[in-house]
Amino acid sequence: MRGLLLKLLFSLMLCLFILGTVLTAFVWYVFNYSDDRPRSSSHPIRKNPEADPSGVCKECRENTIDKMVEIHSHTWKKQEANFKKFRSQLTSRCHGATKAIVTQVNTPLESKIVYDGEKRKPLVVTPKLFSTFLKEQPFKNVTWETCAVVGNGGILLNSSCGEEIDSAHFVFRCNLPPLDKGYEKDVGNNTDLVTANPSILLEKFEGLMEHRRPFVESLSSYRDSMLLLPAFSYGHNTPVSLRALYTLQDFNSPVQPIFLNPEYLQSLARFWRAQGLRAMRLSTGLIVASLALELCTNVHIYGFWPFAQHPHDRRPLTNHYYDNRQSKKTVHAMPAEFAHLLRLHGQGVLRVHLGQCASGPR
Repeated sequence: MRGLLLKLLFSLMLCLFILGTVLTAFVWYVFNYSDDRPRSSSHPIRKNPEADPSGVCKECRENTIDKMVEIHSHTWKKQEANFKKFRSQLTSRCHGATKAIVTQVNTPLESKIVYDGEKRKPLVVTPKLFSTFLKEQPFKNVTWETCAVVGNGGILLNSSCGEEIDSAHFVFRCNLPPLDKGYEKDVGNNTDLVTANPSILLEKFEGLMEHRRPFVESLSSYRDSMLLLPAFSYGHNTPVSLRALYTLQDFNSPVQPIFLNPEYLQSLARFWRAQGLRAMRLSTGLIVASLALELCTNVHIYGFWPFAQHPHDRRPLTNHYYDNRQSKKTVHAMPAEFAHLLRLHGQGVLRVHLGQCASGPR
């Protein structure tokens, strides 16, 4: 009798299993193939704007460019009241002069560094790590009269902006751009601070795991500038950033490596969200432009045009002034960032330069 009950129970379980399998297959089929049915005209298929072959998206981009050119075409004049108000808001929330760079003062021994992109994996500051930090903030109690923030956009090519950029008292550059090979007349060659994303160190210099001299030699055009590294954005950025620091020390390079403070990055992200900017991560260009607004009396922006057409004659532009390599559009909201900078341009807070340059910053 007991054996019969066990057989019946087993048969029942087998039937339920088969029925469940059939139902699962049916549900999967419905959800995966229901979209093949014709849709009514009241519910049109939403296309990916970037892949739309109809030209509608192209027209939208052209309208956006037209609007931006219209804003930029007005005679620019610095509005001191607007500048001071924006700078005060930025400084009170981000404290770039004292917090932008990791130092032994703002990041003491045995404290925990919270990664900007990995907040659940804090890093304890050991004596060895602590020794790599600057002893004090390089921007404390310093204000430059005129600063040039130089992006790498293709709009800089044939711009003749080099002399104008070099006339600034402090020059920020992004992601180790080339300053030789004839680019000097368009981008200048003076540099006081240049950033380097760890991805560049991995792609161009094997993460500094092999020959390191090419990396040091590639920095010769930046002379004794500061090299800003986002060592604490993600955990995997820390080892390669430290190797960059040790390499520069071992080769007695005049370039001074410094680390971007993740606490400052978090404050800056909150500030720009409050301004209406929605982006997964702020671009390097917007980060250094924000820092410049705290440290400089007059801020001039070059090479930040985010479109593949020139604003004035619509001729095609490469993505960078030195190549046409495309960046990841899902990470940074470049057009949206530029719109915010252009808004500040219209308010007389900073000056965005587009097209040809004629003379030094005014």
